[in-house]
Amino acid sequence: QVQLVESGGGLVQAGGSRRLTCGASGRTDSGYAMGWFRQAPGKERKFVASINWSGDDTLVADSVKGRFSISRDNAKNTMYLQMANLKSEDTAVYYCAARRRRFTTPLQGLYDYWGQGTQVTVSS
Repeated sequence: QVQLVESGGGLVQAGGSRRLTCGASGRTDSGYAMGWFRQAPGKERKFVASINWSGDDTLVADSVKGRFSISRDNAKNTMYLQMANLKSEDTAVYYCAARRRRFTTPLQGLYDYWGQGTQVTVSS
């Protein structure tokens, strides 16, 4: 089992930046890919970005490409989502996820573990 805890959410003004952090604990000795997903009020949860185990392969949703970047530090069992030029439509609960495979995927059904989520609210 892998436990995931997100942090870094909060209220930010439009055009501002924020970094989300996801800490992993538990059975982290085997390689696992990770991802970020978000769910806006009244909408389905959607893919934001994902990263493979070694950190050299990333995927980013078109809606955030050029503004968001994903990275990880395996020595710290931590993944990051750096968000810039935030817009009101980025307001959502952001979830961290991990899968028991080393290769990345945007498909949320292929992720095995999920965090509780952290709220990001962008004020215009």
